[in-house]
Amino acid sequence: MTGKREQKITDFLDKAGWSDADRKPLAGDASFRRYDRLKGPHGDAVLMDAPPPEEDIRPFVQVAHILTDAGLAAPEILAEDSEAGLLLLEDLGDAIYTRVLANGEDEQKLYLPAIDALVALHQAGTPGDLPAYDDDLLLFEASLLTDWFMPLAGLELSDQGRDDYVNLWRNLLPLARQVPDGIVLRDYHADNLLWLPERHGIQRVGQLDFQDAVIGPVTYDLVSLLEDARRDVAPDTVASAIDHYLEQFPGIDRDTFLASYAVMGAQRNLKILGIFCRLLTRDGKAGYQDYMPRVWGHVATDLQHPALAQLEVWLDRWIPASFRTRAA
Repeated sequence: MTGKREQKITDFLDKAGWSDADRKPLAGDASFRRYDRLKGPHGDAVLMDAPPPEEDIRPFVQVAHILTDAGLAAPEILAEDSEAGLLLLEDLGDAIYTRVLANGEDEQKLYLPAIDALVALHQAGTPGDLPAYDDDLLLFEASLLTDWFMPLAGLELSDQGRDDYVNLWRNLLPLARQVPDGIVLRDYHADNLLWLPERHGIQRVGQLDFQDAVIGPVTYDLVSLLEDARRDVAPDTVASAIDHYLEQFPGIDRDTFLASYAVMGAQRNLKILGIFCRLLTRDGKAGYQDYMPRVWGHVATDLQHPALAQLEVWLDRWIPASFRTRAA
């Protein structure tokens, strides 16, 4: 961190009345954002350092208010400076789902409340000021596989092969859109959820990393939660979670839902493969390669749906099976 950036942080904390707090770094993420935990006379808080122009804290603030209005446990915003890219947030603690589960907590005890939180979010409607998860964005994301994974793996792709891939997705996306639209947080998984057992209902599920929210098919965040790149979710938990969601939306046809779920699963997982390769190639972040075999496993699960038969044919043609069980 430059001295100039540190001075901005010092000024921000001083203005917010937290200049006398101790600061310790928290784990970062795949973005340019950094986080510090503050402990001081006012209690605990978290500093989000999201330097512009790479980052913009305004979407985080906007979505935090949407989540709070829907009854979800987003961190309270204690102070903000959007021009400087600085936020002071309520500290929701360290009980990240991943950590709590690793310590032996029952998986369904945590995952079903996370589904309830999604249900509440989807019942809250679709704010008109969030961007749409439109086909152009979904196609761009799906193309991260061809743009980043395939070059890193040393796989060649003809112009016709690329066109065929995009056209396959143009035909698949209408299937994904046969379910209702809702707020899509896009990174709704165990590393971004906190277990807050002292609270009640959906307030037990603390929300993190939601600034990229859009309006799109309600199946997307279920896929994000249940086909997690970082941890295996038990098949019984996956089945129970889907059943639990559908029980609360009796108007959604199950077969239509499962088709949308499979399409969104394949789109998300192929996108993630591309993102992990971009993080390695562009940013030198190699750790995400460890998750690649699991993500390919999710792709194999998604391809079991008959709606994805032609996508499976394309993958068999351009990405041999030996490349779909390992890192790039």
